[in-house]
Amino acid sequence: MNELLGLQRSADVLFMMLGAVMIFAMHAGFAFLEVGTVRQKNQVNALVKILSDWSVSTLVYFLIGFPLAYGMDFLKPAQALLGDSKGFNLVHYFFLLTFAACIPAIISGGIAERARFYPQLFAGGIFVALVYPFFEGIIWGRFSTGSSILGLQSVLKDIGASFHDYAGSVVVHSMGGWLALPAIILLGPRTGRYSPSGKSRPIPVSSIPFLALGSWILAVGWFGFNVMSAQSLQAISGLVAVNSLMAMVGGILSALFISRNDPGFVHNGALAGLVAICAGSDIVHPIGAVFIGAIASIIFVKGFVFEQERLRIDDVLGVWPLHGLVGSWGGIAAGIFGSKALGGLGGVNLLSQLIGVFAAIVIAVVSSFIVYGILKRTTGIRLSEEEEYRGADLSVHSIEANPEVAVKP
Repeated sequence: MNELLGLQRSADVLFMMLGAVMIFAMHAGFAFLEVGTVRQKNQVNALVKILSDWSVSTLVYFLIGFPLAYGMDFLKPAQALLGDSKGFNLVHYFFLLTFAACIPAIISGGIAERARFYPQLFAGGIFVALVYPFFEGIIWGRFSTGSSILGLQSVLKDIGASFHDYAGSVVVHSMGGWLALPAIILLGPRTGRYSPSGKSRPIPVSSIPFLALGSWILAVGWFGFNVMSAQSLQAISGLVAVNSLMAMVGGILSALFISRNDPGFVHNGALAGLVAICAGSDIVHPIGAVFIGAIASIIFVKGFVFEQERLRIDDVLGVWPLHGLVGSWGGIAAGIFGSKALGGLGGVNLLSQLIGVFAAIVIAVVSSFIVYGILKRTTGIRLSEEEEYRGADLSVHSIEANPEVAVKP
């Protein structure tokens, strides 16, 4: 019996670690999606930002964020950390770190090409240490039970059902997109993006192949993001896997149609579908998942155009519509398509979903305006006009993406 229990614990540790590694690989997707979208003079900066944000996130989430969200710390001897569970809590931290580190990676794409390096590194650390774990703890962690002042889930359960977000449409993606929006607004548009009269002057992307590579890497890793959210081998669900696939395909085909075969929208349409399905991937019907992904893609494409052309918000990768708006839609969609009337498993309440989505938006927007507002008034958050003209690669890292080509006579 003890041997079987030990084998089960080892299997869960391996399962969780494999999920963590798959999502860790997604950060390469974030990097190449940004590398392909920004101009060549900012490609090195995109790569270094994602890697540096990951490293800061790892430390602050280990010391502050994870203990805040789940009430356990790792400041104890290694033997105690290993315990009888084969170190499951450690790989649980690793797995959830990959979610938390998505926050600065998402923000990075919105503020690309004109943000100062170290202030953004600091802001990302604050969000991963405090803001994200606070909401994470309310929805998934130690604040999700009981009747404390932070017991939102208990209140929503009394309404009809607690807030349902299986793999983070709202907790991760909506939070990331809405945290990015104030930063983008406070930074202002890239030089030359809009004329003095406000007319749009689109800035071309540098590499469709790199953009597509980033999308593919993210899409593959996303099955770890969603399926491995079971967090144990016994709880794994084939429904989650197929729903993730169907939502991705729905997003691609929808973007293909409404964007008239634009490659940037098509590859981001896949991501829109995957963002939206996270929340309800464990409860909706596969046909419902197709509709969730298709609607998500419409929200992204139309939202991106509205943001850039009507609101004149220079969100380089469109992270607010892709993660903020679509992530919010994912939370709401779980309350609609998760119902038994539409073939879902039930156990959700649309009002609870709306309240949870609204809470995430308020926390994200308020905290982001505070953090970036303080940084803007103190250290500054934007490169100088000359630094932006030279590009962040030379201004921040003193090297270009292709040094050999740069030194040729």
